[in-house]
Amino acid sequence: MEKEIKINFEVIPSYDELNDIEKTLFDKAKTIREQAYAPYSRFFVGCALLLENGEIITGSNQENAAYPSGLCAERTTIFWTSANYPDVKIKKIFVIGGPEDALSSVPIPPCGGCRQSILEYEAKQKEQIEIYFAAPNGEIIKTKSIRDLLPFSFDGSFL
Repeated sequence: MEKEIKINFEVIPSYDELNDIEKTLFDKAKTIREQAYAPYSRFFVGCALLLENGEIITGSNQENAAYPSGLCAERTTIFWTSANYPDVKIKKIFVIGGPEDALSSVPIPPCGGCRQSILEYEAKQKEQIEIYFAAPNGEIIKTKSIRDLLPFSFDGSFL
């Protein structure tokens, strides 16, 4: 029997439609994106996350000639945050990515590994994290939880 899964997401047409905190997170993700170390892929990604205490943490992708040794922007940011703010909840994550020249306006979602890592932190804090993703220009996609992007999730409850 075939079944269908529906996901919930919001399309925000442009930067101008964001509220003030969302604009701040977008700007910080876009700025830190320029500091990515991506000499191999030339695909630059920035991440900004908002903590419940109001702190904003940023990070960018960091590549390595031995490709599996690098880290995406989302994991760089979330792992650093967990190490330095272990008991502070993450409220929102903004991801801005695309080719170095930034000509693309297609929203860039978190990869599978990053989705799994974000899922772990949602489970850890027992609270959803809003996910926003975009290219440097164009529309922004917003979900209320990583589970919207990872409907068949594997988490600690299976262990």
